Amino acid sequence: MPSKMEHSEPMRSFHVVVDDSSLPDKTISLAGRLSVTNAHLLLKEILDGVRRSAHENLTLDLSRVDYMDSAAVAVLLDIERATKAAGKKFFLEGLTGDIEGLLSLIDRGKLTELTRQKRPRPESIMAQVGGGALHVLADAKAFIVFVGDATIAMAGSIFHPGSVRWRETFFYMDRSGADALPIVGLISLLIGLILGFQALTQLKQFGANIYAADLVGLSVLRELGPLMTCILVAGRSGSAFAAEIGTMKVSEEVDALTTMGFDPVRFLVVPKVLALMLMVPLLTIYSDFLGVLGGMFVGTTMGDLTVSAYVLESYKTIHLWDIGQGLIKCEAYAIIVSLVGCMRGFQARGGAASVGQYTTSAVVTGIFLIIVADAVFTLIFQYYS
Repeated sequence: MPSKMEHSEPMRSFHVVVDDSSLPDKTISLAGRLSVTNAHLLLKEILDGVRRSAHENLTLDLSRVDYMDSAAVAVLLDIERATKAAGKKFFLEGLTGDIEGLLSLIDRGKLTELTRQKRPRPESIMAQVGGGALHVLADAKAFIVFVGDATIAMAGSIFHPGSVRWRETFFYMDRSGADALPIVGLISLLIGLILGFQALTQLKQFGANIYAADLVGLSVLRELGPLMTCILVAGRSGSAFAAEIGTMKVSEEVDALTTMGFDPVRFLVVPKVLALMLMVPLLTIYSDFLGVLGGMFVGTTMGDLTVSAYVLESYKTIHLWDIGQGLIKCEAYAIIVSLVGCMRGFQARGGAASVGQYTTSAVVTGIFLIIVADAVFTLIFQYYS
């Protein structure tokens, strides 16, 4: 038997008559006004019937519909899409001239077509390795180009010292040098203490406590002093350079400098590179002194050595070239840290998230290149000195 559901409220000015007496067809007759005010009610009512129905076909009879707007058309499309998704056929009957003209403005086939989204296939290991290699090569190319631009800017500053922003250079020297003394001193002292303790632990077995001075002195002056100092500088100054230039980049201040005729590399990069080149060797000497002092403290307190014996053994073992190796390394590390930090800042795009991403990348890349450079310098000094 046909069932009739009437909605007499102003917002529900439509009638729905359902005829499900004949299988496999189910016919729903609509009457009244179908508009944006009641479209959501119509959708809910018919969709519930579609989900519960066991019929294979659904037909909507619109012959008694007085008015239909675009919201009602959207509801019809949703009903057709849900019917097809349930594996049933959908038909429209009784289309008047106005309704048929409204429906002719849209492509029902495209709008109700069921598309299955394919799950993206995960990249193979080879594709991931290849993509990573291409990214590294592109990064290396960008770094080489940036080094070239910075070299040209530095050469111009050498021939024209008056063009250097010395006030900003002194500012960065203070920030990267004097402000770094506490953390560099503490880390270097602790490194010296650790080295001295580990050396004495092994050398005591052979009664060779005095050689702890040799091990600590050479390790700190040749390797650990410059290395730890520049890793700390990369974490402090390299990240600061990247964040500063990155913020200027995303706020279009770098573009403003270019518009006004300034070279951004000479204006922003040269003071930072000069500051680190001047301050990092001084920080390294400071770090070397505290590292040796830490080793001497352990040797005199735990290794039964006197201060004079420790100093004399260090004096016999350590040569000027040992200090020179560390200073050559730290100068190269300073250039790497400053250039990587500035380059990452110029690469920032978008907003604050990009600045944070490239600031982190500046620290990671700087430390990685420091380790690579240290390995290269160690091989060179080992075989050619």
